[in-house]
Amino acid sequence: MAQVLVIGGGWAGLAAGLALKEAGADFLLLEARPRLGGKVRTLRQGGFLVEGGPDASVRYKKEVLELAQAFGLEPIGTIPQKPSALILKGGRPHPLPEGLLQVVPGDLRGLARTSLLSFSGKLRALYDLFLPRGNKEDESLREFVERRLGPEVFAALVAPLAGGIYGGEPDELSMKAAFPQLLELERRHRSLILGAMRERKSRGSREGGSLFFSFREGLSALTRKMAEALSERVFTGTPVLGVEPFGSRYRVHTPRGVLEAEALILATPAPQAARLLRPFLPEATALLKGVPHIPAATVSLAFPEPLPVVGHGLLIAQGEGFRVRGFTWTHQKWEGRALEGHSLVRAYLSGEAAGLSEAELAKIALEDLRRFLGKEVRPSHTFVFRFPEGMPSYRVGHLERLGRLEMALLKAPGLFLAGNYLEGVGLPEVVRSGRRAAGRALAHLALAPTP
Repeated sequence: MAQVLVIGGGWAGLAAGLALKEAGADFLLLEARPRLGGKVRTLRQGGFLVEGGPDASVRYKKEVLELAQAFGLEPIGTIPQKPSALILKGGRPHPLPEGLLQVVPGDLRGLARTSLLSFSGKLRALYDLFLPRGNKEDESLREFVERRLGPEVFAALVAPLAGGIYGGEPDELSMKAAFPQLLELERRHRSLILGAMRERKSRGSREGGSLFFSFREGLSALTRKMAEALSERVFTGTPVLGVEPFGSRYRVHTPRGVLEAEALILATPAPQAARLLRPFLPEATALLKGVPHIPAATVSLAFPEPLPVVGHGLLIAQGEGFRVRGFTWTHQKWEGRALEGHSLVRAYLSGEAAGLSEAELAKIALEDLRRFLGKEVRPSHTFVFRFPEGMPSYRVGHLERLGRLEMALLKAPGLFLAGNYLEGVGLPEVVRSGRRAAGRALAHLALAPTP
């Protein structure tokens, strides 16, 4: 028997394990797959370094940076490019406006100069300077942006950027859950643009490569460090077949046998957590099932030649007729990811298209890339990664759903959740959710009666 069982070996589960180890708790971590890391997956092959899932974290959220520092990993920034990224609209690539804060303009000169918006679209965006504050507790991203900045800013700029973060269609994303900082800007400054201008002075920007970081051997370098630190307490290739309360403890059924624990951390995607809780927490199961998840996939294509591309990547606006949501020019974003004189391109797909076979995904990515480049190119290597459970979509009412979920879990003392469907989809938020679950488990152990 262990004091705590952690189910799931992605970064949420690994972060929980590290916090438990630091506190001196007796724990085990179970991962169904033969490898750890969850959606973080780095592959080195044929002279290329490929990220299957996320390819970076952000500097202004410290959780991942602090972990890296603890393990002696040196972060590397992106290669400075100007423009750093472009959006395809009307068949033409347009540089992102300078001075963006998250997904909204934070610089009047950048807004005035951008070719992405028409004159009338820019004029409508400037109405934000005079509009009153909104009075809704929560609203969708589309409703919020169109109210403040107009429909053209949403369709041409915000939707491609938000789709690149969350996948799927961004129209129904909850402001309160997905972009609380922007809601707060409106509440504090009234004008979204003026608030963004003031806020971005205290942060890095997208220009110059100061915002994002990774590691020389990719994000999985941190996975390996965490795994090494926890090696004696981790069992990979160990799926959990079922969970049941047993007095004040929990029984966990695995192919290795039945394990018991005083506390349980489910660090799995919401659909898997729902399956495990279904026999004894039907209300929590229903709430977890109500969090939409959008299938996702990436296709990386390596070419033995330089490609005529600009910046770090290209996002694609709605209605352009492409099936991929965007491309990353990996060889221009990170040092050491491609052989000298070669190119490495990553395509991102979500929704229905992401559910296709690997061969079909590779075909779509190459066809869309050829269409953008306007010429025939042939990859030397192709890497396909599929994520059927994909990304959680924080719809309007998401935080209220989480509140009801917390109440439902009160019926199961000692059971805690961690993952990207709770506090945010970024890697810092995932790490934070694992630490938070571990802290709650430790508090439960301190209050639990001695057996």
